[in-house]
Amino acid sequence: MEQPMMLTEQDDKVRKALEKTRELSIPDEKTMPVLLKLLEEAGGSWSLVKLDNYSALIDAVLSVDEENKKLTEGSSNGNRGNTLSEGSSNGNKGKNPKVIDSPVSLKKIYETRSATSGPSVQVVQNSTGDRKRKYRNRISDITKGSESVEISLVDDVGSEDAPKFTYIPHNIVYQSAYVHVSLARISDEDCCANCKGDCLSADLPCACARETSGEYAYTNGGLLKEKFLDTCLKMKKEPDRFHKFYCKDCPLERDHDNGTYGKCDGHLIRKFIKECWRKCGCAMHCGNRVVQRGIRCKLQVYFTQEGKGWGLRTLQDLPKGTFVCEYIGEILTNTELYDRNIRFSGERHTYPVTLDADWGSEKELKDEEALCLDATICGNVARFINHRCEDANMIDIPVEIETPDRHYYHIAFFTLRDVKAMDELTWDYMIDFNDKSHPVKAFQCCCGSESCRDKKRKGSQGKLERRKIVPAKKQSGSKVVAFKR
Repeated sequence: MEQPMMLTEQDDKVRKALEKTRELSIPDEKTMPVLLKLLEEAGGSWSLVKLDNYSALIDAVLSVDEENKKLTEGSSNGNRGNTLSEGSSNGNKGKNPKVIDSPVSLKKIYETRSATSGPSVQVVQNSTGDRKRKYRNRISDITKGSESVEISLVDDVGSEDAPKFTYIPHNIVYQSAYVHVSLARISDEDCCANCKGDCLSADLPCACARETSGEYAYTNGGLLKEKFLDTCLKMKKEPDRFHKFYCKDCPLERDHDNGTYGKCDGHLIRKFIKECWRKCGCAMHCGNRVVQRGIRCKLQVYFTQEGKGWGLRTLQDLPKGTFVCEYIGEILTNTELYDRNIRFSGERHTYPVTLDADWGSEKELKDEEALCLDATICGNVARFINHRCEDANMIDIPVEIETPDRHYYHIAFFTLRDVKAMDELTWDYMIDFNDKSHPVKAFQCCCGSESCRDKKRKGSQGKLERRKIVPAKKQSGSKVVAFKR
């Protein structure tokens, strides 16, 4: 007598399949019976299960779930026709369904769905009983292989088109921005050329640690040290307690054509992380190389249900001080940013980030030297991070890697506390929602924080037009509009 096929999560193939369905919040108890049925139909071959990056399995699970719901509703109305579940006719009403359909049923369900509309179509039933199709965006990897980990995109709501942008894993210069990166500019004093292996394992801090008060910002486990992290948070929450640099001729207020110079609001001289780089003698696995190794966390872009549009969440537990991702975009001058805002007026945008964390070490900056990052057209997964007032779970920290003068640096996100799997990752944009004079109109905040700074949100029912830039009346000069963070 032929032995029935058995599946266990200890099997590496089963584990990988369950990881994919868990990304869509599909419980294992729904996946396992469908997975078993598909394998039985395919004679034990995994080719159908793994088709289109497990879309065959995902669609089969969704199809069975939909059919079970339909038949459960039919059972409650006295309609006890064809069944996919033993529980549909014995009072269980579809709970913990055991698939008992014909040997080719699941395969046919998947092939029918794929042939008619691809693996991203969900068949649903509305209140009147009429069946209609609702599209679910699902992309297995929005990075197209450019990151070391896949980052999926899902839309369980089905109300939004997939975002259109070009994914880039590293910052790129748009046009006129002045960014000079070369090994020749890095002197022996700016690197640890004599180090070997892992700098963190040495008895004394290397030369690169000089930039972080003579000690490393990272622990041996690759996390940001708690003391360093807490100081960065204090600087962001209470900037007036720390040193600022005030420009005599601030690039953010400069208006050449009118010959006017606005009052500089001050630029916070922030704490920096100095990582080892190519001219250093240590290896790539050195503990002082974290941000430059790129994204390592399992992340997912998803469509939120709180009116915030697309958001970013983690698919794994993240301890406090974990590097999540870098803010990647086009490097623009502030003049170029102003022109771009005028050109794309009325469209959805991501907010730009002004690279002014160490302007105090520079002379008065020229227009082409006052830089910002804009992820509207080209960017990475960080463009989906939503704002949250006061109690966000991530913080942005400047990181110096390939330039010694901090004229250009990287913006890295680290967790401020332990973050559980499936929690949304958020960041406080530090927006003053009451600033009527700023040329970038603040969005209606839907962060949900008890300390939300946007008091106007109460009583408003409209859907948020997220991150919408509305420039002020165009001037003849080139006054910029970048947010200072």
